[in-house]
Amino acid sequence: MKAPSSLDELIAALRCLPGVGPKSAQRMAYHLLQRDPSGAARLAAALTQALTRVRHCESCNNYCEEAVCGLCKSPRRDPSLLCVVEGPGDLLMMEQAQCYQGLYFVLMGALSPLDGIGPREIHLDRLIPRATDGVVREVILATNFTVEGEATAHYVGEALRARGLKVTRIARGLPVGGEIEHVDSGTLAQAVLERREA
Repeated sequence: MKAPSSLDELIAALRCLPGVGPKSAQRMAYHLLQRDPSGAARLAAALTQALTRVRHCESCNNYCEEAVCGLCKSPRRDPSLLCVVEGPGDLLMMEQAQCYQGLYFVLMGALSPLDGIGPREIHLDRLIPRATDGVVREVILATNFTVEGEATAHYVGEALRARGLKVTRIARGLPVGGEIEHVDSGTLAQAVLERREA
């Protein structure tokens, strides 16, 4: 027996979520229709509302509902520091760590030529004018320590250094509470290379 076409469409739509395969999508669709129709209606309304209201901040490129987000408007932030992160989740982690008081720029991805993601897709055309506005004195590259993140940090760093900006990269090393015998050799080697005075 074939499922109704609207149910097929719901299952196909749920598959767009990361990590959701055909069986998971089918389970979610049946759950929403059978056990939680009010949750399904709320999900549909929230998605519709987000799609119509959420946009990119003109300053940091993060998601917001206004032209400029609250973080960029805050007088408590240091406008001379600009931290470049790959995605909104990275910005949230930086904020939760409470270790940084400057402003941000969210790339919304990392360079990955094999996936068709180049400088235009990571909004380099918006980052360079933002970083060279005359107020920013240091750009901190806080991209992930993946192949794509490293390539992005290198590319962005070179582009900004060529314009006379001070560019730094977040350090790598042992996690807080980590034990040396349980750390991989690459992380340990990087921690030794990036050591500082005690």
